[in-house]
Amino acid sequence: MIQHQRAAKGGIFKESSLSVNLNSAHLQITMPGLSSAAGIVGFLSEPEPELQVFALQVLNEQIDSLWTEVAGSVGDIEALYEDPSFPERELAALVAAKVYYNLQEYNESMIFALGAGKLFDLDHEGEFEDTIISKCVDTYIALSGSAPTNSTNQPPPQLMTAFPSTANGASSISAGLASPTTPFSQSTLPSKSLLSRQDSSTTFDPSLQVGGTANLPNALPASIASQASIQKQLYAIIDEIFARCFRGGSYRQVIGIAVEARRLDVLRRAIARASEDEKEKRKDETGNLIRGQDLIEYVLEICMDVVQERGLRNEVLNFSQTAYDEHDQTNVVNQLLRLVLDLLNDILSPDYFSIAKCIVYLNEHTMASNMLVQLVGKGDPTSTVIAYQIAFDLYDNSTQEFLKKVRGELPKASDAISTQPADSTSQMQDEAPVPQESDQLLKELNDSAGAPASASDESQEKNEEEALSPATQKAFDSVLEILSGTKTIGLGLEFLFRSNRTDMAVLNKIRDSLEARNSIFHTAVTLATAFMHAGTTHDKFFRDNLDWLAKAVNWSKFTATAALGVIHRGNLGQGLKLLDPYLPKVQIAGSNPSSAYSQGGSLYALGLIYANHETFAIDVIREHFKRATEEVVQHGGALGLGVAGMATGDESIYEDLKTVLYTDSALNGEAVGIAMGLIMLGTGNIKALEDMIQYAHDTQHEKIVRGLALGMALIMYGRQEGADELVNGLLDDPDPILRYGGIQTLSLAYCGTGSNKAVRKLLHVAVSDVSDDVRRIAVMSLGFILFRKPSNVPRMVELLSESYNPHVRYGAAMALGISCAGTGLDEAIDLLEPMIKDPTDFVRQGALIALSMIMVQQNEAMNPKVGTIRKTLMKAITDRHEDAMTKFGSAISLGIIDAGGRNCTISLQTQTGNLNMAGIVGMAVFTQYWYWFPLTHFLSLSFAPTAVVGLDQDLEIPSFKFHSATRPSLFDYPPEQEAKQEDTPEKVKTAVLSTTAQAKRRAQKKEKQQRRESMDIDQTPTTPKTANLGDKMELDEPGVKAEDGQEAEKSDGEKKEGSLSPESAKRKMEKEKVGYQLENMSRVLPAQRKFISFPDGRYRPVKKPTGGVVLLTDSTPSEPKSLMELKAKKKVKPAATPATVQDRVVEALGQHLANDGESSGAAEAAGVLTAVDEDVEGGEEAEVPREFDYYTDEEGGGEE
Repeated sequence: MIQHQRAAKGGIFKESSLSVNLNSAHLQITMPGLSSAAGIVGFLSEPEPELQVFALQVLNEQIDSLWTEVAGSVGDIEALYEDPSFPERELAALVAAKVYYNLQEYNESMIFALGAGKLFDLDHEGEFEDTIISKCVDTYIALSGSAPTNSTNQPPPQLMTAFPSTANGASSISAGLASPTTPFSQSTLPSKSLLSRQDSSTTFDPSLQVGGTANLPNALPASIASQASIQKQLYAIIDEIFARCFRGGSYRQVIGIAVEARRLDVLRRAIARASEDEKEKRKDETGNLIRGQDLIEYVLEICMDVVQERGLRNEVLNFSQTAYDEHDQTNVVNQLLRLVLDLLNDILSPDYFSIAKCIVYLNEHTMASNMLVQLVGKGDPTSTVIAYQIAFDLYDNSTQEFLKKVRGELPKASDAISTQPADSTSQMQDEAPVPQESDQLLKELNDSAGAPASASDESQEKNEEEALSPATQKAFDSVLEILSGTKTIGLGLEFLFRSNRTDMAVLNKIRDSLEARNSIFHTAVTLATAFMHAGTTHDKFFRDNLDWLAKAVNWSKFTATAALGVIHRGNLGQGLKLLDPYLPKVQIAGSNPSSAYSQGGSLYALGLIYANHETFAIDVIREHFKRATEEVVQHGGALGLGVAGMATGDESIYEDLKTVLYTDSALNGEAVGIAMGLIMLGTGNIKALEDMIQYAHDTQHEKIVRGLALGMALIMYGRQEGADELVNGLLDDPDPILRYGGIQTLSLAYCGTGSNKAVRKLLHVAVSDVSDDVRRIAVMSLGFILFRKPSNVPRMVELLSESYNPHVRYGAAMALGISCAGTGLDEAIDLLEPMIKDPTDFVRQGALIALSMIMVQQNEAMNPKVGTIRKTLMKAITDRHEDAMTKFGSAISLGIIDAGGRNCTISLQTQTGNLNMAGIVGMAVFTQYWYWFPLTHFLSLSFAPTAVVGLDQDLEIPSFKFHSATRPSLFDYPPEQEAKQEDTPEKVKTAVLSTTAQAKRRAQKKEKQQRRESMDIDQTPTTPKTANLGDKMELDEPGVKAEDGQEAEKSDGEKKEGSLSPESAKRKMEKEKVGYQLENMSRVLPAQRKFISFPDGRYRPVKKPTGGVVLLTDSTPSEPKSLMELKAKKKVKPAATPATVQDRVVEALGQHLANDGESSGAAEAAGVLTAVDEDVEGGEEAEVPREFDYYTDEEGGGEE
């Protein structure tokens, strides 16, 4: 409060210096300090303009100390400003502006300050000037954004639903919600913000400009909307602000205002001005303007990370090359990103990776293919390697439809790459890849952004294809292989296989501590096993524990079979052979059927293996799904179809699923509803939404309604404001399950955006809805909205974590786990630790799961609490007094914290910062384990390998080292748990009487004497008495063993104590040398990437490593190179299905004994998991017992 401080200081000066007659009005006018403004205010009513001007001049200089007295006469000052004949109207406006400023009426203050003209000095530093400038900028943004927008920003087509209408007849979100369960009307909707047009109280609402809305908060003042002179002065002030920023080199401030105001002409002018200013100063070695490139990167960062409104982001990312018309913004769709593209292309050495990022967001597949063709066509190794790197980035971040179109526009060899199943992944190079980012949001822009290639273009491409050199064609084939996804998936599988560090002692402890006969415990061990070995292909645990596995029945068997899909996820070449013994087969007369639960689980597992990778597996699963008659098999087939065909938008698969849905079976209906959403993921398909909404209101099964609710949320994934109408309708529904789905729709539509509007609505529902389930999911969904800003979540849910409602506390715990996964954030851990001791069992379960998510891949050096948390998880399992739900959560948590052999983290973002669609969807479906345990497997979709894999220009893995500028122990694996030997009962010593001991001593003494005599007299040695020796050994040996054991135990204890000492560990870490070398394909944690460097040597990365696949340039390609051997590619022999259950068990055991360590655990487990349960309908019945006679006591049957 600079001005108020100055005024206070002036007041002290006045009291100390003015000792003259203060009652004289003349002295008050002429002296520099005034203590009262009564006389000056009186001059405002005088008829002489000179006195009025004099009064205004005095008040203007000392208004900060006299404004309280002047406030009552502000009407007179306004009258002077409005009088055309008054000579100093601008001075009156300035005084009125300062009065309103002190009254905190900033809108009126700004209006009069604009009327002050040149008297409002921008160069004067003060709080008044700063505040008015800020309000001018906000008003400028509101005026610039009030023009009509493109049709693509208009509301989506209206849903024909059975939702009840709101009070005013509107169904859009702007009309509000009138449900008594979620009272959220238009009058309480938050105001719009700078970057999310419906989020902030700092700007005017451009839609509230004229009559009837003047009383609404943040409505644009009518004086500004109607008076052109004031607007002209406003624009003049903004132009002067821009000029000052240009003179001072503050280009980013201008860019920020331009983006918010949608003034793309200003944005282009700012970047051009920065480049021009730098031309006169310095250039880099290549002649590129450094500052201009930095500003372009800054704009791109704003688009991707800051701008919340999708329409505005598209405008930022799509600037057309035509001139900008500030009065006609109907054609500004997709303009801002095109601006970035134009500016990037103008650089002499363009940043191809930034261009690729823009292209993906624009869904410009033609531009992507042209760029790849251009790079490969150059023929030099560097350009080819850049093309490979861009292909990897495109696969990680773009949609399946986008990649298909790019592959279709690239030159292909005459021998097309096969899409049929084969033994190796190299034979499936043309398989459709998986969408990794929510760019289905921009599908509607595809037609306007880029036209499809014409027939003449296709023929020209064919002619060019015939003229390609072998080296160029080989490069295009490699690009096609990368875009198909098999290369990325194969490298991830290789890394997880060779770097597996699963602690089997933990897994064995979980198995021994939980009773396998209990279905929930057996499922918990299965899930822990799947998560620990996710993607590693190590299924040895199943082979070594066939007896334990045989205890699985019904849905536990379903989950155990599906766990094979998690373990072998990405094993594209061998997945079908692995699961062949489990898949449904045509029933042959006389043969015993296999378990329906293992059949359904195998279809689910097959989908998990080929998750997000459309291949022949979809056809296999679909065929089994259509032939299946048992509900369990249909259930597994639906889940498998959904996860394998994620975001394909295949209408035929959708129709097959809908046909099964209409059978109205509760068992398979839930899975079918989820699968329908997965197939149409992110498409916003209106027809599918109408079908699902209608059937959700028609069916009586809650499980079906729940599945359809989640399916609708998946369809609206990433749609942002496009999902508002559906969210509005679902939250209005009286059915709590559909309101539950409305919250899920909101969380998935705005996932990762940090939208203030979505956060406010979630917080409102979390404290107002009458359903505990809805309140729980509302709090939990905060994690999906804010996972890009994890540090903000603990503060937001702090009070909710202490709620009286246990469902709200559980939701707070899971929100922390989702948003802070893999961060080890101390604030989140501090909130979760007290919840471990919560009196409610499912709250403890949620706290343990959330802690494991946060602590994944953390060690003692990174977070000292990880050891304590691991012990807490293990203690919860071994505690016989703990509730079953908490034990279940502890088992899952131990699997999550060691996910993927301790080589995976939970990531909802890709390596380059885009949304990880598969990870987000997997996490969203995983949270539904609350209702259905088999859905827990979906969490494996969120597991991301943490590795740096370097490839050379031949796409081979060279053997080289890179540098990590840290201590080795900082990011090392956590120590494995020492397997404690079970305390065997010690052998109790036999009680020895004193007389017996004396007799033995005398016998021993006599024996020794006889030995001496025999040595002196007889030369022939005599045989000692065995009885005495035996007694002696029995006496001496236990004592010796005990002493040795004590010494060994003491030494081990000393060693163990020393190794676990925190002080010694800290001292050891301090003594470590900073910096060490890492082999290629090594584990590199996300926090470690900034310390990674590639020293000057043979291989250099083409871009800054962000994890994952990194392409390398070879400085000495003529020299021989050393390659790393691939270990994950090995043949899998499918297990033959024996005829009977007994034969299956015997054969599995026989294979285990004969081929220990060679055969697959999945193959040996087939004999157990495919067995029909005894209590299953249609299973093998027991033999009828023989007839027997029964006698009553009267008949004498019991006399014998």
